[in-house]
Amino acid sequence: MKRIIDKVARWIFTVGGFTTSVVILLIIIFLFGEAAGLFRKNVVEDGYSVVVNPSNTVSGLNARQLKLIFDEDVTNWKEFGGPDEKIVILRLSDLEKLYSTEELGSQYEHAAECIARQVSANPGIVAFLPSSLLDGAEGISVMSEGTISAKDVFLGDEWYPTATPAPVFGILPLVAGTLWVSLFAILIALPFGLAVSIYMAECAPEGIRKLLKPVIELLGGIPSVVYGFFGLTVIVPLLQRVFNLPVGESGLAGAIVLAIMALPTIITVSEDALRSCPRAMREASLALGATRLQTIFKVVIPYSISGITSAAVLGIGRAVGETMAVLMVTGNAAVIPHSILDPLRTIPATIAAELGEAPAGGAHYESLFLLGVILFFITLIINSCVELVSIRNKNRGR
Repeated sequence: MKRIIDKVARWIFTVGGFTTSVVILLIIIFLFGEAAGLFRKNVVEDGYSVVVNPSNTVSGLNARQLKLIFDEDVTNWKEFGGPDEKIVILRLSDLEKLYSTEELGSQYEHAAECIARQVSANPGIVAFLPSSLLDGAEGISVMSEGTISAKDVFLGDEWYPTATPAPVFGILPLVAGTLWVSLFAILIALPFGLAVSIYMAECAPEGIRKLLKPVIELLGGIPSVVYGFFGLTVIVPLLQRVFNLPVGESGLAGAIVLAIMALPTIITVSEDALRSCPRAMREASLALGATRLQTIFKVVIPYSISGITSAAVLGIGRAVGETMAVLMVTGNAAVIPHSILDPLRTIPATIAAELGEAPAGGAHYESLFLLGVILFFITLIINSCVELVSIRNKNRGR
């Protein structure tokens, strides 16, 4: 009977492990498949075309250039290597102002003729119009659209996924914001976390340690939105007053909130690492005349450095993957931060804020999956570092 129970248990564990592995693999394949679809999308929105005068020598424009034109930040074609002509923008709403309903037709059946007439009369014109209205239009040149390039995505410094006529998916501001706020969070959390862990492991009486440990572990179970509310009502106004900022939502506010959230992980793991130092090493150090403080910094911490490093890396992992608390206190601005007091936006906050509004299967939707892939690789690197540190710690203990 015992053998049968053992075989059934092994079979259940094997099936469970195999099923879990397959599900994780399918999730990763789905994530990568959706993200790769972004680079097959056209630069211009589906169903629309960019039209210019045939005399215009500019053959194509990328998403950033189109945004500059339609935001009227660039007003002459020579900026893009074209003729010295002023750029004249034509949208569908402009077409309705230039021509009456009778001229366009009740169903826009004469729109192609009106578009051709308008484009031919203006050498510097650029029109963003539905492709269905261009059927039969003569004397116009439809710009080559091309697909979204990896260079524009990975090296782009602007994130405007809803811009028209071409959305801009530069991810550098989001990656920079994620790494920036995580770096400062760990710089704040690590000294405090290490100090508390040293006190609990080496200095605190047993009664105080037994009281503090469950309290600190309880802090790790508080929902992130609660930390976000605390940051929004306490930390943000405080920073606004102290640094005389126009708004208190900033990278520093996010870093402080993330540091508070990372403290339980850092303290718990560091304390366990410090307590793993053999008692004989402490006693030998004290017997040689070292003070208690010298023993901690010269013996205990060097012996436990691998565990402390693991705690720091796990704290970074908590900071990198946090969503709601960061979204509430960092200002949610998709710009590259030049100071920790600047507003910023992180990758998890962007996914949480925009996924519900992105049309399924569209470029915006797939760009958020690409952000998920980038976050996956960041987390993978962090977890790999933890594994390497753990292996080193095991080898050292042998």
